[in-house]
Amino acid sequence: MIIVNVKENESIEKALRRFKKKFDKTGAVRELRARQAFTKPSVKRRDQVIKAAYKQRLQNEANK
Repeated sequence: MIIVNVKENESIEKALRRFKKKFDKTGAVRELRARQAFTKPSVKRRDQVIKAAYKQRLQNEANK
């Protein structure tokens, strides 16, 4: 459970923004979306490899 204490003289909007940040860091929404449909382990691995290659390509281009 996420707890956000509202400080003195702090607006509700600011506290709500802090709550949203904490909630995003938990990754609950991403996990729910991922669980909606089953993904085979081989497909997960393939996606990871493609993502890693993409990141590597970006890093190599930045270093040139």
